[in-house]
Amino acid sequence: MLGTAARSTRIARTLGETLFAYVRLTKPRIVGLLVVTTLPAMILAERGMPSGWLILATVLGGSIVAGGANAMNMYFDRDIDALMVRTRGRPVPSGQVEPEKAFLFGLLLAAVGFLLLQTFANLLAASLTIGALLFYIVVYTLLLKRSTPLNIVIGGAAGAAPPMIGWAAVTGEIAVPALIMFAIVTAWTPPHFWALSLNYSSDYERAGVPMLPVVSGKDETKRQILLYSVLLVAITMLLPIWSAAGVIYAAAAAVLGAGFLYYAYQVYRDFSASSSVALFRYSLVYLALLFGAIAADGLIAA
Repeated sequence: MLGTAARSTRIARTLGETLFAYVRLTKPRIVGLLVVTTLPAMILAERGMPSGWLILATVLGGSIVAGGANAMNMYFDRDIDALMVRTRGRPVPSGQVEPEKAFLFGLLLAAVGFLLLQTFANLLAASLTIGALLFYIVVYTLLLKRSTPLNIVIGGAAGAAPPMIGWAAVTGEIAVPALIMFAIVTAWTPPHFWALSLNYSSDYERAGVPMLPVVSGKDETKRQILLYSVLLVAITMLLPIWSAAGVIYAAAAAVLGAGFLYYAYQVYRDFSASSSVALFRYSLVYLALLFGAIAADGLIAA
């Protein structure tokens, strides 16, 4: 009896560890950021709260496809992930999930998410989601990441697609406000990611990945962080001109933008590990609060 109980416990533990490894393949934290930018765009497009079923289908379908993209990214990046301290504990390089299984898991998630969006949202939203996946895997992961320091500048567009997907799910089209929100996330990505990569430049150098701090050094990276931060704040000010985003959003964009510029300037003026971490963390809060303000104005416009 004790032996049977022990075997059952080991099996349960193994199944639990395997399930957790597959969940980690999807990079849940990154998927969470995509949700933060999808739902407010839907609310702004609707000028109120869309139906619960449409929200569920769009957020769930988009999250599933994004998780699939992340799983496939781990398959293609398994060699460099194994060389980097920050990533060598991921499921594929650590041997928790076989590479081919990770890739097939990603394909399965992509197919399920696409079908969910096509069935319960619309074909445009589903197509934009798959387009973002292909851009992330082919353009960023396979073509840009290992060849140019502009990898995150161009490749970041894949992570900026959710506002357009949310807008398309509600309206069946892509409009100027959706493109502005896309531009906001695109401009946000470089300073957000470079703030992190400044502290992991030796990791990227070891793996042969030409991130900006490796190719151009910390001084140029700091300058680019500040320039892109200014560009980001400027773009955020365009949304009230072409959408229902009003006073709440405008005030939030101004205050949050001033905070972003402050942290970016601190990195530029006196770089340290703590200043870059502070900018990285603030950038996460910034994005969530900025899109929260979009949602608030969308609800008020109802």
